[in-house]
Amino acid sequence: MNPIQIGHLLRSSITGFVAGCSVSQFEAPALGALVRAPLAAGYAVYGLISDIHIEDDGLVRQLVTAGEVSPEVMHDNRERRIVPVEMSVLSVGYEQDGKVFHLLPPRPPLSLDVIYLCAEAELAKFVTAGRFGYFRHVLQAKDLPIGEILAAHILDVKRRTRNETWVEEATRELITLLRDDYPLLMSVLGALGEVV
Repeated sequence: MNPIQIGHLLRSSITGFVAGCSVSQFEAPALGALVRAPLAAGYAVYGLISDIHIEDDGLVRQLVTAGEVSPEVMHDNRERRIVPVEMSVLSVGYEQDGKVFHLLPPRPPLSLDVIYLCAEAELAKFVTAGRFGYFRHVLQAKDLPIGEILAAHILDVKRRTRNETWVEEATRELITLLRDDYPLLMSVLGALGEVV
């Protein structure tokens, strides 16, 4: 199966990056999905989609205030105009020479690098490497909806890899990691309760 290209990198840092695509390309990415930015031979950065937003422009503001918008105008705005969908991605690991690390990457991806949605086999390889070390990157991102991102990610892994054992182990690991942070634990468990 060929990897699904979901966009190009707009800006990046070690802790995360933002990718963009046109609205007409916006099909595959979803909150919590694992994506990959391949850089040099044998090196790639992995991240979880932590936010998706669509910027407005002057025409959209005018159309919204004008009243009813015809289907033709909506189609034109979505298919022909250059208004990007922006996806914020939280860095959760990298691959170097075939080995996956759940550490922040040594260097970020570069502008215009292609971002791919990880296929099932790559998703399974990443999540089973190590002992859920990448969860700490998500749990430290205090300005994000942590429970929702983790629940969406775990649901994606459950649907695409059908690895129920991993889902149970991931849930137990999150309980262990959050045992001293009761409010965050309840938020995460509340979101997980919707998908597990």
